[in-house]
Amino acid sequence: MSGFSLTKRVQSFRDAGRGIATTVKTQHNAWVHIVAAILVVGLGLVVGLSLQDWKWLTLTIALVWFAETINTAFEYLCDVVSPEHNEAVKHAKDIAAGAVLICAIAAVIMAALIFLPYL
Repeated sequence: MSGFSLTKRVQSFRDAGRGIATTVKTQHNAWVHIVAAILVVGLGLVVGLSLQDWKWLTLTIALVWFAETINTAFEYLCDVVSPEHNEAVKHAKDIAAGAVLICAIAAVIMAALIFLPYL
């Protein structure tokens, strides 16, 4: 194992950025998440969210993006492992997509809990 390398750390950030860009470029739902996040942040600025509410909102947005990027990685990996149709792989992809849906539904509930008192 080699020691710390600033060059390798910078490269790892580039790789991560490329992964996020791939998700945005290839997943239509990622655009829905972008629009939702922009609208929610904009509304938060308009209503003057408290610091505590910003913390929850940030965590919620991050959770949805985490699920979406993991789902995208999972789909790419499944396509390599089993390029032909495989019922078990289909189920695995559906389950991963379901995880994103669970996070998105929780995000809507969290947004309602955060914003209703301000509205």
